[in-house]
Amino acid sequence: MPSTLPDGEPVPADGALPPDALRSLGRRPFGIYVHVPFCAARCGYCDFNTYTAEELGTGPGAVTRASYVDTVLAELRLAQYVLGGSAPAAATVFFGGGTPTLLPAGHLADVLTEVRDRFGLAPDAEVTTEANPESVTAAYLGRLRAAGFTRVSLGMQSARPHVLAVLDRRHTPGRAAEAVAEAKLAGFGHVNLDLIYGTPGESEADWQASLDAAIAAGPDHVSAYSLIVEEGTALARRVARGQLPAPDDDLLADRYAQADETLVRAGYAWYEVSNWARGVAARSRHNLLYWTGADWWGIGPGAHSHVGGVRWWNVKHPALYAARLHAGRSPAQAREVLGEVPRRLERLMLGLRLREGLPLGELTARGRDAAAHAVTYGLLDRQAHGEGRAVLTLRGRLLADAVIRDLAD
Repeated sequence: MPSTLPDGEPVPADGALPPDALRSLGRRPFGIYVHVPFCAARCGYCDFNTYTAEELGTGPGAVTRASYVDTVLAELRLAQYVLGGSAPAAATVFFGGGTPTLLPAGHLADVLTEVRDRFGLAPDAEVTTEANPESVTAAYLGRLRAAGFTRVSLGMQSARPHVLAVLDRRHTPGRAAEAVAEAKLAGFGHVNLDLIYGTPGESEADWQASLDAAIAAGPDHVSAYSLIVEEGTALARRVARGQLPAPDDDLLADRYAQADETLVRAGYAWYEVSNWARGVAARSRHNLLYWTGADWWGIGPGAHSHVGGVRWWNVKHPALYAARLHAGRSPAQAREVLGEVPRRLERLMLGLRLREGLPLGELTARGRDAAAHAVTYGLLDRQAHGEGRAVLTLRGRLLADAVIRDLAD
């Protein structure tokens, strides 16, 4: 969840949505995202909307881990009021952050119970929490599984101590694998490991060791993201001072290709540019909900929501977020009603990142010409193009942003 928020139009004090948006509910899957903004320490590369206890303070109006669950429940009540009886049962629930597992397991369970009571859960609902490896224990994971959680996503990032140190990560290299084993023992059928490549000082051998360690741990899903130096972060300041080199684009491409080759050889298949899974059932259904333009309500400070072509985002600071809710007001800062053109462009940009790609018929004439040229340059799959779809090749994935820009023209 990026730390900066876009501009937009005002949101009614009660959070009411346009009638057209409500009428479209039920045509697409519906999910709920719960943002937990707490971190034990700030990682130098992260620009998400997160806070340590020291940053939040203890003065009047301060939001604490102990009090946060009540604020989340208040927004869930608001969501039920705004959506009325229009929302289908939640197909997915995702707790992200921050570090959701800094909260007591009982608090996460209480939120899930509230979702179930107010919206219902689909019979096969996917319920995920993110976690840092050091923030969970076998007993904690067991309590989450008993509460109905089905998936856990662990921030491994690297298996090399010096790489973890540059990223300001606190867990030891082997702790992620231990947490995977504990999650499986607790009964989690789906476990993801997040990796980061391109950290200054990380060698090809370091990255291979991280990939090998992740695969050996046995998750059914792996995400691999290139390191991005975000403005305003401690990492950006170190790069600006010349203490660390900026990530090199050619090196990042090599690392991505190395990841794809290693993961495919181990039985994982890419289904989104940065995500690999062992079979369709292992894919993150909540993230697919975002990538396919479905509906979701985002709970928490800075959280984004989308229902029926209306996108809105909450105020960033936890204290202001809580104050608005406890005053009976929507915590939304602003919103935008998406017209057909921006919705189409968003479908293209997100859909082209998926393994299934997009039908060529969704492209303009110029986009279809660009797709034909992309096939010639090895950026789009030739066979899929012949079958009427635009699907990125490995080379196309390395240049995904440029390919998508050309096809969306």
